Amino acid sequence: MPSNAKEKSSMLRGFVPYKEQKGEEYMNERQLEHFANILNNWKKELMEEVDRTVHHMQDEAANFPDPADRASQEEEFSLELRARDRERKLIKKIDQTLQRIEEDDYGFCDSCGVEIGIRRLEARPTATLCIDCKTLAEIKERQIGG
Repeated sequence: MPSNAKEKSSMLRGFVPYKEQKGEEYMNERQLEHFANILNNWKKELMEEVDRTVHHMQDEAANFPDPADRASQEEEFSLELRARDRERKLIKKIDQTLQRIEEDDYGFCDSCGVEIGIRRLEARPTATLCIDCKTLAEIKERQIGG
């Protein structure tokens, strides 16, 4: 039963985890296609959310006579726009990642060159660092920033 629950939660995220074949080469054609599909579906979902926001803001835009109502609506729109701006940046990162797949430069750490790993890339398809280099970068960031 737990394996069924795990499969169901994967489906909710929009993809089925990749099943590696024994002796399969890392970042072969099937794996690259798997990640391209994940990234394209994610981008599509984000673009649909942008469209929903635009329609929502057009439909809900009203010139309320009450200043409190107007302020509430402006705050709601501001929060939505901030979220869409983060998503716009994410779409740009997805496009860059899709470009890396096209150039056959996907799945390897930018810092040390080792394989990032299938599971890490499924968790964060836009990752450019292996877990060790990312952990090190975060430690350095905390030391400098904090």
